[in-house]
Amino acid sequence: MKKPLFSPLILAFILLLLLVLLPNQLIESLIPKSRINQAATELNPFMFQGKYVQQKMLEDPQFLPIYGSSELARLDRFHPSNYFKETNADFTPFLIGRGGTESLIHLLNFSEHTDQLKGKKIIFVLSPQWFQPKGTDESHFVPNYSALQGYDFAFNHQIDPVIKKRAIKRLLTFSPIENDPILSTIYKAEISKNVWTKREATIVRPFAYAYRDLLEKKDLYYTLVGGIHRNRDLSPKVRDKSWGQLQAMATQFGKKRATNNPFDISNNQYNKIKKLAPSLKGKKQGASYGKSPEYKDFQLVLDVLKENGAQPLFISVPVNGKWYDFTGFTKEGRSPYYKRIKNQIEAEGFQIADFSNHEYDPYFMKDTIHIGWKGWVYTDRAIMEFYKQDHSKNQVVRN
Repeated sequence: MKKPLFSPLILAFILLLLLVLLPNQLIESLIPKSRINQAATELNPFMFQGKYVQQKMLEDPQFLPIYGSSELARLDRFHPSNYFKETNADFTPFLIGRGGTESLIHLLNFSEHTDQLKGKKIIFVLSPQWFQPKGTDESHFVPNYSALQGYDFAFNHQIDPVIKKRAIKRLLTFSPIENDPILSTIYKAEISKNVWTKREATIVRPFAYAYRDLLEKKDLYYTLVGGIHRNRDLSPKVRDKSWGQLQAMATQFGKKRATNNPFDISNNQYNKIKKLAPSLKGKKQGASYGKSPEYKDFQLVLDVLKENGAQPLFISVPVNGKWYDFTGFTKEGRSPYYKRIKNQIEAEGFQIADFSNHEYDPYFMKDTIHIGWKGWVYTDRAIMEFYKQDHSKNQVVRN
C-alpha cells in the first residue's frame, strides 16, 4: 500500500509551525556568546539587516562600531580591525556596512537601536561618492534595505515625529517600501491627514505586527545558524610602532603595490580599469559633489544620532586627486563637498577627522575612491585619540 503523498507536506508544515511558535527567548538562549565577536569582521549582510547581533554589540562596551560602506572590506595590516587587534587595544572594532550602504540605510539601522545609542561612541566613515547630484538610487538602496528595520521604523515612537515624517517622505520614493502594500499604507498614514488612509493603516497594522514578528524570528534563526566564517588574521607587523613609523611602513607597503600606473592605485585595482582609463580622460568635466539630496538624507542621520545622545566621530575620506583630475572632475567640484559636509557635522556639535587635504598624498588611497594603506594609519590614530577622550569633552579632531 502506497503511503499518502501529502504526509511529508503535513510534516513540513508542522515543523514550520513549531519553528514559528518557538519563543524568541528560547532561540536567543541557544545562540553562542561567541557569535557577536565572530560577527565583528564578517561584514555579513544578514547582520547589517538584522537586529539581534547589533543590539548585543551596542550594549557591550568592549565594541566600537565602525559604520561605512565598501571601504570597510578593504582589509590590510593597517585596517582598524587588524591594527587594534594586534596592538591589544581596549576595544574591538565592529564593522557595519558594505557597498551601497548610504545615509538612508544607516538611518534605518540607527533608528533600530535608539535605546543603545545614548553615550555610545561610534565611528562613521563618509564617502564623497555618496553625494551624487541625484543622490542614492535603487541600485544602492534595494540590496541594502532591511524589511525588519523598515517595519520597526514604522512602529518607532521614540523618534521625533518631525524627523520621522521627513524620513518617511524620502523612503516612500524607493520601490521596496512603495511596493509593500502594508508598510506603505502605514507610512502614508503617518504623513497624511486623509481619514481613509489612516483607517486603512488601522486595518493593516495587526498584519504588520505579525509580519514584523516573523522577521525578528528569522533574524534570530540566521544568528543561531551562524555567519560567514573568514580568517581575519592579517599581520602582527604593526605592533610596537609609532605613528610615524606606521606611516613610513604604509608608504613603503603601498609603493610596492602600486607600480603600474601614475595614480598610486594598487596594481590589482588598476588592472580592472586599465582598458577603460583612456576613454575616461576628461569625461567628468563639470561634475560636482556640492549639491545632492544626500545632504538631506545625511542630516536625518545626524538628527537621529543627536536626538539619542550618540557620540560619533565622522571620518571624511578624500578622493584620489590624481585620478579625479585625470577624469576632469576638478577640485572646484570636490572642495564644496568637503566644506559643506564638515560644516554640517560641526553644526550639530559632532567631531570630524577631516582628511580632505590628503587627496594627493601617495598611498593614502588604495584605488580611485577607497581609503588605503596610509589612509588607514591616519584613521587609526584619529580613532585612538577619539576613543581616549573623556566623554564630557567635545573636541574636534583635526588632521
